[in-house]
Amino acid sequence: MGDSSASYIHLVHHLIEKCLIFHMTKEECVEALSKYGNVEPVITSTVWNELEKENKQFFETYAQSQESKADDRIVGGRISQTVKKMIPDSSKDSNG
Repeated sequence: MGDSSASYIHLVHHLIEKCLIFHMTKEECVEALSKYGNVEPVITSTVWNELEKENKQFFETYAQSQESKADDRIVGGRISQTVKKMIPDSSKDSNG
């Protein structure tokens, strides 16, 4: 079970990284992974929080970037389409 749990956490970590690439906020990421990846919000939030602890400088810069580029982010249906596409891709990646 430990190996399976670690694999699942790794998958969530990978999906969060993809959300970051698309400039999604934590809330958008939690919602998207819950809706399209069947990931419990508490899991996504916990993994995100751990990533923030491990990469404090990155997330501080990311938060500032989010504030300054709020109007430039992908919004609405395009986020949904992106997340739908990335979920199956990440499943393939985790099988190897």
